[in-house]
Amino acid sequence: MQLDSLFTYDSVALNAAGDGVVIVDQTLLPGEERFLTLRDEHEVYEAIAKLRVRGAPAIGVAAAYGLYVSLFNKNRAVSLSCSEFIAEFYRIKEYIGSARPTAVNLPAALERMTRCLESHKDGSVQEILSALRREAEAVKADDMAMCRSIAGYGASLIDRPGMGILTHCNAGHYAVSRYGTALAPVYLAHSRGMAPRVYADETRPLMQGARITAFELSKAGVDATLQCDNMAASLMASGRIDLVFTGCDRVAANGDTANKIGTSALAILASYYHIPFYILGPTSSIDPSAASGKDIPVEQREAEEVTELYFRHRIAPDGVKVYNPAFDITPASLISGIVTEKGIFRYPYDFSDLQLKDLTV
Repeated sequence: MQLDSLFTYDSVALNAAGDGVVIVDQTLLPGEERFLTLRDEHEVYEAIAKLRVRGAPAIGVAAAYGLYVSLFNKNRAVSLSCSEFIAEFYRIKEYIGSARPTAVNLPAALERMTRCLESHKDGSVQEILSALRREAEAVKADDMAMCRSIAGYGASLIDRPGMGILTHCNAGHYAVSRYGTALAPVYLAHSRGMAPRVYADETRPLMQGARITAFELSKAGVDATLQCDNMAASLMASGRIDLVFTGCDRVAANGDTANKIGTSALAILASYYHIPFYILGPTSSIDPSAASGKDIPVEQREAEEVTELYFRHRIAPDGVKVYNPAFDITPASLISGIVTEKGIFRYPYDFSDLQLKDLTV
């Protein structure tokens, strides 16, 4: 596919020895592309919780690989009986699964691994391990196929050269194992000579747009412009934005969507300025157990991310209270379409034909 020439490595992968998960430490971007190898559940948990690996699909892939390598290395160090192995599986699964609460891809990937375990639990430990490795590889393969499909559907919306596309946070190559969700159509359109122009919100307080989106777009040769989050209304009013593309961490059954804090504000602005606003993500991010956005848990993060992270000196007075939700909920009625690997869904949203599994997380 034309997309492949734009990427030199996968952002989440199993190492050659099969005993470690290789990720790019996203907290160091854009200054340094440092690869980390995670070999046990504590390293995997820390990498997810501290956003060394981030992006809902990438977290799911890392969790599946992380569960496998943790068990592989534990069994290599101390040979486990089948019952001990199964007990360790569930302990590690619960621990990794508690790293972050909002993105549904994390529990979805771990549930896939659980179903694999249950279907092979009568085999030997080695047979179960082999099956778990195949399933983790399948989670990644499905992630890549999903991104390619989303690229095709999303690129159909980029229907003329030079369109201006506003995006928020990072839903590109680093948020998945390869390609991206919200940025995959941009890369495909770019490879086809459509020359899309992307405007990236910096995305306070963690600056994923400035550190990661602007970095990967520039690296791929895409026309990219960075802006502060509070400049979006000015930019839309200027007439330079034709589409808004963002990713998603969880989608409720009615189409309400959780994504990086600030997304709902963009949807409100896009509605006012009559600009199509699209969510792009896999069907694995759709949670049928959440009837609406009110049922989606929103992660609250540390105050230091707002008051001092990425600043040479603390910028807020000591003791001030800080409100720091990682996500907000965009109402379904403000979303022009949800672009998935199975097609583009339109309001009012009905995902009943997808036969989604109720994760109940």
